[in-house]
Amino acid sequence: MNRHKAPAPATRREALRKIGNGFGMMAFAGMLNDSLARAGGIVTPDGAVGVAKLDFPQRVKRVIFLFMNGGCSQVDSFDPKPALEKYDGQPLPGGEIKTERKTGALMKSPFAFKKHGQCGMEISELWPKLSEVADDICWIRSVYTDIPNHEPACLMMNTGANQAGRPSMGAWITYGLGSENQNLPSYVVLCPDIPTTVGPPLWSNGFLPAIHQGTYISDKIQTRPDEPPPAEDKKDDVKVEKSFDPKKLISNVSNTRFTLTEQRRELDLLGKLEKIRGGEGGGDPQVEAAIKSMEIAYRMQTEAPEVFDIRKESEATQKLYGPGSTARGCLTAVRLAEKGVRMVQVYYAKGDPWDAHADILAHKVNAKNSDQAFAAVVKDLKSRGMWNDTLVVCGSEFGRTPVREVGGGGERVRRGRDHNPFGFTMWLAGGAVKGGTIHGATDDFGFKAIDKPVHVHDLHATILYLMGIDHTKLTYRYSGRDFRLTDIHGEIIHSIVA
Repeated sequence: MNRHKAPAPATRREALRKIGNGFGMMAFAGMLNDSLARAGGIVTPDGAVGVAKLDFPQRVKRVIFLFMNGGCSQVDSFDPKPALEKYDGQPLPGGEIKTERKTGALMKSPFAFKKHGQCGMEISELWPKLSEVADDICWIRSVYTDIPNHEPACLMMNTGANQAGRPSMGAWITYGLGSENQNLPSYVVLCPDIPTTVGPPLWSNGFLPAIHQGTYISDKIQTRPDEPPPAEDKKDDVKVEKSFDPKKLISNVSNTRFTLTEQRRELDLLGKLEKIRGGEGGGDPQVEAAIKSMEIAYRMQTEAPEVFDIRKESEATQKLYGPGSTARGCLTAVRLAEKGVRMVQVYYAKGDPWDAHADILAHKVNAKNSDQAFAAVVKDLKSRGMWNDTLVVCGSEFGRTPVREVGGGGERVRRGRDHNPFGFTMWLAGGAVKGGTIHGATDDFGFKAIDKPVHVHDLHATILYLMGIDHTKLTYRYSGRDFRLTDIHGEIIHSIVA
């Protein structure tokens, strides 16, 4: 075997390409940061910086997505069906349905519904606090998706595709609009632990530049080894525990080896070297971008711990949200949005906790942990003056069947419901949508969307529209074709726009 000594690389860019089979260059590409896309800038496929031109008047600047992973039941929460009361225990007309598991007869909701607000919205007793803001919410009762399994349904709701590998909605939004804050990630995902069996592909940048990947941050309270775990279920425990350390939320945000002064010297030196290089034969955009990403990492050491430290909120604000990880995530999401983070997503918990196959009464715990916090987001956005230009989106990957799930010993009937992708409810809130309105409807039993059906692609198209983006024009050339969040589908739901 002949061995040849490779010639010394002439430039840093060549060195990055050659060292470690090119992984150095890949690392630099992954370090491109949101400052490249500030003030409406976008990063094009070749790494250049462009200026985004909005296709429509921008109605919202940021999105807060509250995700009830597992499948919240629409017929037990936001879509009451008197027919379920009347025909409880009888077969669903039309024969056995095809969802994921074997199902039985119709099952009425164990939860009572009442009308709320001037709009007279009927909401179940699971959501007493959310009912207080019924007039601020637009309820879409006719959402549907393609596949009744968690993984593809979660991927569809988050990426617009049933298979992993596509960019997430947050990645598309930051690709199109950039960031309003160069000191923080432009897209943040909050959850105590990695949610669902899908995990990171739900907030991936896919084939978009790496700067658009969501930054996952666990909002679990970190305690010292000698401390007991936090008691989040205590009714009076509404203050964040004293052991909470926001610096622990973001891994490696703080440099323990070098002081801020030393880091500043290194960055200044790197900047001077790049200027010399630019004077010799022109600068390198990718190297310059990497330097800017290091600047952001430097600045994050001071700003990130500040924005994640919700102890700085007043006691009244903390009480408004209540205790628990969902409350903490919701409050953090509002604080991040206030600082210019373009999209924040709050998952409920690890796994698929809303997946009520065995007993729909499990929703009582889930809703109790979410109700106050969800309502607080609406109220808090108003008090902070962020209501008009923030969009709140809330829902699950699918709904649940109006019939019982049959499991166990063949015909043993349980009080649970199976997955239902054919018709479920999601809600939107903010000054850009019509509060106190209902869009669409499911059939008499709450199984299938029959009036003004809204596919997930339509929901995505509408979100982009409210942000000033034409979903048919926000594309990225990859593997020989132009991709977009809505694929080749999507219709804007103009009737819900305020």
